[in-house]
Order: sequence, then structure tokens, then C-alpha cells
Amino acid sequence: MTISRLLLLPALLLALLVAGCGGGDDDVPADAVAVVDGREIPRSDFDALLEQAKKSYKTQQRDFPAAGSEEYQTLRNQAVQNLVQLVELEQAAEDMGLEVTDKDVDARLEQIKKQYYGGDQKKLDEQLKKQNLTLEQVREDLRGQIVSEKIFNDVTKDVTVTDAQVKEFYETNGAQYRQPESREVRHILLKTKAEAEQVRAQLKPNGSNFAALARKHTEDTGSRSTGGKLTISRGQTVAPFDKVAFSLERNEISGLVKTEFGFHIIQAVSDAKKATTTPLKDVQDSIRQQLLQTKKNEAMTKWVEDLKADYEDKVAYAVGFTPPPAATGTTGSTTTEQ
Repeated sequence: MTISRLLLLPALLLALLVAGCGGGDDDVPADAVAVVDGREIPRSDFDALLEQAKKSYKTQQRDFPAAGSEEYQTLRNQAVQNLVQLVELEQAAEDMGLEVTDKDVDARLEQIKKQYYGGDQKKLDEQLKKQNLTLEQVREDLRGQIVSEKIFNDVTKDVTVTDAQVKEFYETNGAQYRQPESREVRHILLKTKAEAEQVRAQLKPNGSNFAALARKHTEDTGSRSTGGKLTISRGQTVAPFDKVAFSLERNEISGLVKTEFGFHIIQAVSDAKKATTTPLKDVQDSIRQQLLQTKKNEAMTKWVEDLKADYEDKVAYAVGFTPPPAATGTTGSTTTEQ
């Protein structure tokens, strides 16, 4: 397992937060890259994060972006925004009475060690060394991850899905739960009618040599190796093929069937399976989970939008560290970088 720093915020939080927050009138000290509601983000944190990015690129045998390039600036912006976002979340967690203890971090670290390193501390240490990470850096990142998870759980704890909502989704999306009529067939595809007639004449009445002839003659490379065998659903194939394939008795062999692809000879291998519909009782749990996650994400989106609005005038950046408007939603105030 590769341990990635500051990629631990849930995707929803990261995507939403990166679009907002910036501005304010606080002066930013020379040794900081930003101030978030009075809390300074040291330049040393930014430098450490960028240095870790360089080492990560080296580990992956990739060239680190040249200073001044667009990719390099993107990395810088992302580093600053990740640091700002983490502070915002930590402050929000404090306001919500949510706490991440050392015991929480210990448990998460132990979980990672067991899951990816068989509980072997030596193997974990070797991975950290390989990535030029300290245990303390990983612990801080895990703390940020747990903070964001606790916020998500707290914000969404009252979200529910009713039985009526589950039923409505099932009825509105009924096509997802219907399985059309299907059957197994074999077919041989030839380019010309003359070729098809010649092959058809070679077929034994019981079709025992159908697969062998398909492997030898068919133009359908996708089914050649299986002796022309296919499992098809009603409406899946072109109309002439579909009509004949589902009209045959089991083991019956068709005459020549002309389609846009050429001339087919079709054998029904199995009986047709009737169309079915998965009953609501068999899928209601999965539907409920799907709707619940959607509603939780919506609740989290609203919470993050409120957070962005709250911090709009509480973040100030040092010159050279202000993300572009597309990343912050505002221009942000700046002070001279030294």
C-alpha cells in the first residue's frame, strides 16, 4: 500500500471545498502561506508537503514538474488549498464538539497496519522510509481523515429514506429490474448467400456438426472459438436475427437469415427463458442504501456550501500563494511574501 499524504479528505468534501473560501483582511506573516480565521498555516507545512510530492514523483519514477510550469502551479495551488481546507474542517469540528483523540488515530493506524502489512510494524516502517514519510506525518494525515469522517457522520446522522421513497424509485426505474426473454443459440455467419447455402447443406439434421462448421467457416470472430455459441436477449440483436432466433424450437436449425452483416444460419441450443422482473423485496435494501447515500451527499453539499460562505472573508493568502479564482471562488486578500 502506498500511503498518500493529504489525499485523505473524502472526495465530496474535497471537490466542494476546493471551489470556495478565500478573502479576508488579516495580514499574513512572512513565515506563513495563509491565515484561516486567525490560525496561521506555516510556510514550513507547505514546503514539507511540496517536498513530499517531489519524493512521491521520484518513487513513481516520474519527472517532477518544472518550476513555473502549469502543472507545477497546479501542485502548489492544491497543496495550499489542502492545508486551508484541513484547518477549516478542524475548526468546524471544534465548533461541532467533535474530537479526534490520539486513541482514534492509534486505532486507525493499527487498522492500516493489519490490513496492508499483516500487523507487522517493521513492514510499515519500511514503507514509510521508502516514501520518505515520518510516522508523525502519517498520524497527522489520519487525524485529518478521521475529522472529516466524523463531520460527515454528524451532519448526516438524521438522514433517512422512507419505504415510499424506495417504492417510488423502484417504479420509476423499473427497466433496471426487468430481465428480457433470453436463450442460447449458435450461428454461422457467411458473407454471401452461395457460401451460406453450401455450409447449410453440410449440416446434419440433428446439428451435431454445427459447432465444428462454425469454427471452420463463420465470419463472426467473436463467437468462432465457441463454435458460434451466443447467449442473446430479446431485442439485443438486429431484428431479422432476433425474430428467427426466438421463433425456433430447441435444437431446430433455421434457413438462411439475411441481415446487414451477411447471411446467418441459426441453431437454438436451449429453450427460451421467459422475461422476468426482480421483485421489490429482493432489491429494496440496495435501493435504500443508494438513496440514503445520495441524500447524505446532498446534506453534506449544503453543509459545505454553508461552510464556504462562513469562511469567505476569513481566509487570507500570502502573495504568490493565492489560488486562482476558479479554485477559490474569490480573489482573496494577500500580503507580501518574503
